[in-house]
Amino acid sequence: SLADLVKLAGLLLTSLAAWYLGCLFAVLIPKETVTVPITNLEDILKKPVLKAPVPKRQKCDHWSPCSPGNYAYRILSGGGTGKLAKICFEDDLCVIDSTDHSDEMATFIKNAPEGSLLLMVTHDDGSTRLKDGAKKLVEELGSKEIRNMKFRSSWAFIAAKGFKLPDDIQKEKINHSDKNNRYGGWPAEIQIEGCIPRNLI
Repeated sequence: SLADLVKLAGLLLTSLAAWYLGCLFAVLIPKETVTVPITNLEDILKKPVLKAPVPKRQKCDHWSPCSPGNYAYRILSGGGTGKLAKICFEDDLCVIDSTDHSDEMATFIKNAPEGSLLLMVTHDDGSTRLKDGAKKLVEELGSKEIRNMKFRSSWAFIAAKGFKLPDDIQKEKINHSDKNNRYGGWPAEIQIEGCIPRNLI
């Protein structure tokens, strides 16, 4: 019918016009303009990579820093024959060997002036190498575990001479050897750490 022919002619004209306009835009629009949105689209589709900032190292390897006006400390003992005992104070590290220092320790405690902060640790073997005189001096500083040490026990202690430490800090820790653990009879590592207000010392 005539109406169908008119519709078909209109459809052909519309298709032809669309094709012509497409060719015209392809010739007139610069290639740079076409590629910019595609590049932006690729950037949008890329998943953002979030990188955590490298954590700042704290004194004595604390997880969080001591607040201003505090000293940082950490005392470590145990963890096998190859791990020597360590005392860290304000990032100054002292590694303790297994030599007998009982007499030196007793002399040091006696001669330490009032207002001294004392950090102590054992490696091998405090139960036999620490003499009774040294143990008594440590006991007088407030130790509750110095007489409970067994063969190769790990022991860490912080004490004050001439002033009182805050009640909320851990002052002493002990761990005994275990023949069934992965350290071959040596005790697992223990540590005590914290922050001491500078105005106490």
